[in-house]
Amino acid sequence: MNGVLKVGKWTIAVFVLPCLLFYMAFVFAPILVSVYYSLVVWAGMGDQVFVGLNNYKVLFTQDPIFWPSVLRTLYISVASLLQVPIAIVVAILVSRYVRRANFLISSYFLPVILSVVVIGQLWKSIYNPASLGGMLNQMLVKFGLESWTKTWLADTDWAIFALCFVIFWQYIGYHVLIQFTGVQNISSDIYEAASIDGAEGFKADRYITLPLLSPVIKISVVLAVIGSLKAFDLIVVMTGGGPANTTEVISTHMYYMTFNSFKYGYGSAISTFLVVFCLVMTVLLNLAFKRAEEAAS
Repeated sequence: MNGVLKVGKWTIAVFVLPCLLFYMAFVFAPILVSVYYSLVVWAGMGDQVFVGLNNYKVLFTQDPIFWPSVLRTLYISVASLLQVPIAIVVAILVSRYVRRANFLISSYFLPVILSVVVIGQLWKSIYNPASLGGMLNQMLVKFGLESWTKTWLADTDWAIFALCFVIFWQYIGYHVLIQFTGVQNISSDIYEAASIDGAEGFKADRYITLPLLSPVIKISVVLAVIGSLKAFDLIVVMTGGGPANTTEVISTHMYYMTFNSFKYGYGSAISTFLVVFCLVMTVLLNLAFKRAEEAAS
């Protein structure tokens, strides 16, 4: 027997089936329904008019908001990637120099569990003009940098940067926790053996920590990119896509087309594009990591 418990295929199927049915009912089926609605013109009630791929034609060639929103979504994704290297550095430093790091890591993680409405309102008040008690502008005035003050969320040139910073602040603790857990799981025996050969400090991090963290880094990168592609709630709370649509992203454009303009078919076309876009980005990231691993080996 060798102490190994063999589990039959039917037993595995019984345990997997409930989760699979749940996934099919609440994830896969709605996607298929959305794909169907993307082929019709429908206001949410009344008759549906089948138009084939016309919604996609309008989306790709006639919608002045769509492609800029795609570019902004990609911009937020690239900006979100900055969280990963900073989280790695913080995780390594905390693991090496802080003995009881649980409280510190929990403090970093706190913004992740806060309500998005609370975070949005908090940062809206921080970004307010100095005359309305905006802390950021008041600090700039106090340090003699009054020329740097702006109406951050109402400025078409700076609103997207202000949003990116808040997204960065909110989720950096999430990636610190992931990387810190990965660093903690690396055996200290490996570092002790490496120190005998003179590999300590930065050299140990380069040749031991980073290679062993590569699976964890991959998880963080995928979560950062895919999560930012679906950015929605914080943008709605802070700017609503304004000013003048300069913070509009794919998900907010989909929401406003569907529920404000009552173009359910057109909104479904945008949501279908977003699903495919996320899948493509996931595949590209996996291919990039695979090639990097093959090059390293």
